[in-house]
Amino acid sequence: MPIPDENRPSALDKDTSAADAALVQRVAELEAENERLRKIRDALIVRVESGTAHKPEPYAAFEHSVVLAEQVRERTEALNQTMEELKASNKALTRAREEAETSRQRLSDAIESIADGFVLFDYQHRLIQSNSRFRSYWRHAGATIPSPGTHIGDVRRLALASGLIVEEHSEPDSEGEVFLLSNERWVQMTERPTREGGLVVLYSDITDIKNSEMARRIAALEESERWIRVVTDHVPALIAYVGADMNIQFCNQVYAAWYGRNGESPLCKNLANIHSPETYQRLMPQILEVLTGRNVTFEFEEFGEQGQARYMLRSYVPNFGDQGEVVGFFVLIRDITDRRKTAEALEQAYDDLECRVKERTMALTELNSQLREEIGERNAAEARLRDAKLEAERANLSKTKFLAAVSHDLLQPLNAARLFTSALQEQSFGPRAEDLVRSVSTSLDDVEGLLGTLVDISKLDAGVIMPDVTAFDLRDLLNNIAREFRQMAMAEGLQLDFVGSSVIVESDSQLLARILRNFLTNAIRYTGQGRVMLGCRREADSVLLQVWDTGPGIPQDKLTEIFQEFKRVRPIGSPVDKGLGLGLAIVDKISRMLNHEVSVSSVEGKGSVFSVRVPMGKLIPRMATPKRDVSTLVAHDLGGARIWVIDNDPAICQGMQVVLEGWGCQVVTAVSLADLECQLDPSTSSVDVILADYHLDNDENGVDTVAAINGCRRSPVPVVMITANYTNELKQHIRELGYVLMNKPVKPIKLRSALNHILRSV
Repeated sequence: MPIPDENRPSALDKDTSAADAALVQRVAELEAENERLRKIRDALIVRVESGTAHKPEPYAAFEHSVVLAEQVRERTEALNQTMEELKASNKALTRAREEAETSRQRLSDAIESIADGFVLFDYQHRLIQSNSRFRSYWRHAGATIPSPGTHIGDVRRLALASGLIVEEHSEPDSEGEVFLLSNERWVQMTERPTREGGLVVLYSDITDIKNSEMARRIAALEESERWIRVVTDHVPALIAYVGADMNIQFCNQVYAAWYGRNGESPLCKNLANIHSPETYQRLMPQILEVLTGRNVTFEFEEFGEQGQARYMLRSYVPNFGDQGEVVGFFVLIRDITDRRKTAEALEQAYDDLECRVKERTMALTELNSQLREEIGERNAAEARLRDAKLEAERANLSKTKFLAAVSHDLLQPLNAARLFTSALQEQSFGPRAEDLVRSVSTSLDDVEGLLGTLVDISKLDAGVIMPDVTAFDLRDLLNNIAREFRQMAMAEGLQLDFVGSSVIVESDSQLLARILRNFLTNAIRYTGQGRVMLGCRREADSVLLQVWDTGPGIPQDKLTEIFQEFKRVRPIGSPVDKGLGLGLAIVDKISRMLNHEVSVSSVEGKGSVFSVRVPMGKLIPRMATPKRDVSTLVAHDLGGARIWVIDNDPAICQGMQVVLEGWGCQVVTAVSLADLECQLDPSTSSVDVILADYHLDNDENGVDTVAAINGCRRSPVPVVMITANYTNELKQHIRELGYVLMNKPVKPIKLRSALNHILRSV
């Protein structure tokens, strides 16, 4: 602990002493100069006075004396001016000395007025000055006060050696070290550096804070002890703590009530005094064992003050000190007399039950035989259930095969017929023949619609169709559907109004389009006159897509029935419907799959509104695909487009060739990659688009075939993959490859639109 003396010159005293020394030196120099001038003056006077011995000319001597007198006068004036400056400097020096003394006195008074101990050290950490508060610490301890010039380390060692510091603590949340002094006062040391590199050390008295903190800790400990006693007193067990000297240092009320003799508490008594000598000797082995550091649990029979026998379950737990030695042990005693009596009663009951068990053994043997028979019957039932399960699995497999057959084999000829009919419609055969072609096309539309509906409802029931939920812009979907159904509405003499939107939604675009198409199909089918409107309404976090019509309306009691399979509500006088009554059933199944809410409201004689609620979404940016240079293509025409068609069905190849050549395309058809290689070199031949069927012969597929073609080319060719497979896995796979996916049967108008889009994008 550092200590300075008030008689030690401060930094201000040092500055004043330096100024005084400079002034004294200046005065000495001026006095020396004055003395030199006086000597010159005296020499000149002597020279003038002695000049008569040389007998100079009188006028010359007079002139010389005048010059000398003038020089003496000038030097005298300079000397007088210097003396005045010296007097002024002495006055300034006196004022500076007085001000320095005043400042020093004020600093000393300020330091003395500080309630804390104050010590000042120089840049070498040697004591310069301290206040009386600091020196009082040393005087109270009877120690020698450190003299000025003592190093701070020596001050600390002297404080420890003299007993001034009793305790020293370094607390992490405190600004400095905390000391307990010999006068039982707590001080906190705080160090602050000075500009010259020294230290200012303050010793703040924090005794009141420490006492308050100690009081809080004592109160907390007392409160904790109170709660421990409350808890232990209410525990239905005997609890105590025994020190290494075998004296009881703590016990709860239950322990005191059991071992208190004549109403005296066993607290602070030795175990040998609260137990009888016999009982103490019986407990000694367990006591010695717990004193070795091991937990001990044992049952013990003892007698109370009234002589009643009780069975006790005793647990001894050792308590270890800081050095690992056993300083005592905890005692937990639970009365297990009732449990012991219950065990004895159970043992007696067990003996009684043995006889009863023997009597029941025969009965159980008979029951076992009956159970074996029941087990056999259950095994037979399980076998029947397994057979039924296998039969159901086979039926499900058959259904899956049927779906596959319908999806591919049955749609193959329908797809070919659609292509041939489309080619015929583009030819001129005369009015009668054209009417026949249109009739065939209409019949194919009906067959395609009915077959597609049956396939869709079957796939939805079988769980084959899985939703592919993504975020997309509604604008393209609504525009395409509006264009598709506007011609249909005009053919029926209706007006189709459309309100578009560019909102982003989160759904399966194809399944959502199927819901809207079914809504529009029903609206156009059942609206005799008026108009149909397709639009959407934005809500908080969703979009409500709606189809309004001015049809005959639906009775209120039929609003839920129309969503059942093969259920139709046909108003009186309306034309015969060619549908199967599955359109809204498909809507219901798709909406449940997508977790989209579907609702309908209708007023008979005015019309109906069908709605589907779709959640909003957020688009994920996609990488832009590089464009290819196609010099032979026209922006809005397929004329000259080079297209390869790969399909294992020759009829489809022929129909596709007729349709594409009718559009002005250059077509090469092949039933496999080997067939294509026989006709041309896939690696070098020019091609703009490849139309490939996914299912080919010999376990081949269109994806592998196209990959083999693009693998040997310098740049990949755009691909349109045609398939009757509606699974989500294939759809996702085709999308990841960057191909365009079209489902069978292919509508020529959609195919032409897709080809135009591809060729404009390359």
